Amino acid sequence: MSAPIRKRRWFTICAITASAALGALPASAAPGQHSSPFGARTLAQLADQRAQSTGGITAKAVTQDGDGDDGNEADEIAEGADQYAEARTSPGIVAPGAYGAAWSSLNKLPSTGGSWRNVTDLPYNSDDARYRDYDSNSSGGSGYVTGRMAAMAADDDGYVYAGSAGGGVWRSRSGGGHWQPISDKLSSQSTGALALDGGDRLWLGTGEATTNADAYLGSGVYVLSNPHHGTFSSRSRVGGDELESTTIHQLRFGGGKVWAATSAGVWSHSTKELSGAWKLEFAPNPGYLPGGSLASDPDAAYKNIANDIAIDPKDPSKVVLAVGWRSGDDYNGFYAKDAHGTWTRISSGLGDLPADADDVGNVTFARSADGSRYYAIDQSPEQLNTNPDSGLEGIYVSKSGSPTGPWTKIADYKGLAADGSALTSSGYMPGVQAWYNQFLTVDPADAEHVYAGLEEVYETKDGGSTWSTVGPYWNFGFSCWNIDPAKQTGDCHQTTHSDQHGVAIGSYHGKPYVYVGNDGGVYKRPVDGRQDASGHATDWTSLSDGTIDTLQYYSVGIGKDVDHGGVSVTGGLQDNGQSLLRSNDTVMGSNFGGDGGDTLTDPANGCNIAEEYVYLAVQVTQNCAVNDGSWVNDPSKITSYSVAPPDNETGEARFIAPLAADAKNSSTWIAGGRHVWVQTHGYAIRSGDEWTSAYDLGEGHTATAVAASGGKVYAAWCGPCNNQGFTRGIAVGNADGTGWHDITLPTTGAAGTVPNRYLSGFAIDPANPDHVYLTVSGFSRQWTEGPGAGAGHVFESKDGGTTWTDISGNLPDVPADSAVVTAGGGLAVATDLGVVYRAPGRTKWQRVGSLPAVAVLQLKLSPNGRTLYAATHGRGIYTIGVSGLR
Repeated sequence: MSAPIRKRRWFTICAITASAALGALPASAAPGQHSSPFGARTLAQLADQRAQSTGGITAKAVTQDGDGDDGNEADEIAEGADQYAEARTSPGIVAPGAYGAAWSSLNKLPSTGGSWRNVTDLPYNSDDARYRDYDSNSSGGSGYVTGRMAAMAADDDGYVYAGSAGGGVWRSRSGGGHWQPISDKLSSQSTGALALDGGDRLWLGTGEATTNADAYLGSGVYVLSNPHHGTFSSRSRVGGDELESTTIHQLRFGGGKVWAATSAGVWSHSTKELSGAWKLEFAPNPGYLPGGSLASDPDAAYKNIANDIAIDPKDPSKVVLAVGWRSGDDYNGFYAKDAHGTWTRISSGLGDLPADADDVGNVTFARSADGSRYYAIDQSPEQLNTNPDSGLEGIYVSKSGSPTGPWTKIADYKGLAADGSALTSSGYMPGVQAWYNQFLTVDPADAEHVYAGLEEVYETKDGGSTWSTVGPYWNFGFSCWNIDPAKQTGDCHQTTHSDQHGVAIGSYHGKPYVYVGNDGGVYKRPVDGRQDASGHATDWTSLSDGTIDTLQYYSVGIGKDVDHGGVSVTGGLQDNGQSLLRSNDTVMGSNFGGDGGDTLTDPANGCNIAEEYVYLAVQVTQNCAVNDGSWVNDPSKITSYSVAPPDNETGEARFIAPLAADAKNSSTWIAGGRHVWVQTHGYAIRSGDEWTSAYDLGEGHTATAVAASGGKVYAAWCGPCNNQGFTRGIAVGNADGTGWHDITLPTTGAAGTVPNRYLSGFAIDPANPDHVYLTVSGFSRQWTEGPGAGAGHVFESKDGGTTWTDISGNLPDVPADSAVVTAGGGLAVATDLGVVYRAPGRTKWQRVGSLPAVAVLQLKLSPNGRTLYAATHGRGIYTIGVSGLR
């Protein structure tokens, strides 16, 4: 029996986006920005293929382009890519040092509330057999996952180091697993690079350099002299503040120096004397650096990006720099010093490695231990901007061992695709995200044994003559795949999570292992591991054992666990779907795939959940999406439903769009796109047609926050939302569509005026719907060059939003993301560096507990109001008792 055609996603993969790195890259779209094409339409193609072969359901995609047709999803997701950064940079450019100053101010606040408790510090199984819903990734083969890992390091004593995107650096003493955080005292928890030098010191470059939507700036380079036992501290910073507010792509060693490839050029420092300033070796456009005459130009942050450094092992004075913005610029290319000591672009003599600026983008180098080989991955701006299949120029080898070549191409995207890639079944090719996904390493014992990371993990044992996809994107599409939970992933083997970023080779009990870091955490396998007949590895092990929690939440939802007592906790995650933790769980499961956005959970029943993908692609379930996969042949077994409001079809909603339930009536929901959408069926909704438009915010405007109480609705919007003419506003009305009007918000920047910055959240007083608080993101005019940036992050209105008062007081100047009103009238506010609290009747703010410097994007109260839940974007979900907030 065939099922009706339905608009839904099938096993949606990541929606990693190509945005500006926060603060480092301006929120305005850069020329030629491009992103992952993966999403609804891609997986629907795969679903159609499977349905034809199984006689099961045929799936259709939720389209997200402006006119509702099957447009270019790469462009659609690229539009959403800027938005995480826009919220923190618009209406202008943020000056270096903003986060460091905010962290210092936060640490000076008095504390309240005692200690936070991490509730997601247990294994998170992306293949949980309980949730074989057709909107989950369950049975894909990634196993246990955690948040994005940007860098890896390992030694031959069994010590492994993992640097996360937003949750700091972690250490394992047992070859992986049993992790401990070792950088919690630093002002930046964003990792760009990790490296062990010849003296066994561990070097950390902060500031993730993937240039994606939620990458954070760093505070410089730190060194740990005893990485087996020590922890990083502010005193371990190398040099001065020269690398403050940069991102660091690589750290390389040679000639007694450590070299840093950063978003502000290439710098060097002595590895012996760690004090003293860093030396700027080369910046192609120095006028665009901080303090330069062009520093305020909207494109300044794209003009000095360095990706990697290759040092000749035979002559450390010979160095090649890989420089350039991924989407292209006339300065892109490879540079070396000439006889006069001047850095000049290499125009010829590289062999197959391109010298043309259009063909040199993101680059990664790797050198063999014996110095006989250099390898390189090159992402091409021209391919990125013109080829929908791939942005990869190629993988290359220099058999002379010199970074000056000559270089020979040993792989391109078509060849990799033919060697067991899982991407081809989805209609795309390896390297489609080569600007974002890259790693490269050489087996220390064999100069021709190489691991390369793009979206997948590839291996060659003969110097590139042949390749195997040892870590395929997933197992869907392979003949071995089977959704039957009794067969787990069928006859397929566990693979890694997708989207590779970091790699290291080390030994444990004398056996060498390769460690890879990606959007799902850390995985390992023996360096000379086993493969099946298709070239897929049979021996990957996930190291995300629950002791490492770097999960990147956008949202959190809490409801009573009616089956087991206690509460169920769920939340939407960057590239790890929707996590679900029920009160009797020892392993957290995933019932929803792809990116998880905002979340609604019924306080009375935690299995009633509305889960957002992106752009208001909302799914609803009333049984936690528990499903054994039998829907493949019996559509009546479906347990989740697509209920996306119409703005999802038209593309008029933000990437992570706001969703809220009325505080007095959980059956009334508010969703924000261009329109303020309302539906009154609660979790019994079954179709997007059940939404009605309560108000049109206007062409070009999209909602950034919504809230409702007792039928009164508040909606904040922006449009344009980047720093090219940024505007914001607030509309207020009733859920039944009556009484709507726009609030006048002056943009003069006068004291007490709501700033012309991103409006991130509302918190309504439970006792009075006209009493409402507003949180404002970005930085005040001290740091932001932009019209109307103003001052303040928390505002209060007692007249339904007509007038506002700045109540920021002693609050640090840091982006504010969310707020909740606690019992008795206290106010808790989530910021990019933790949580603050203002007690009832007080005017001063206190720091809640002592979380590391991690962004908290959403706060929610438990059903009984006694516990505060914080969704962090890098360290999981934390709770703290409300009674301790004083």
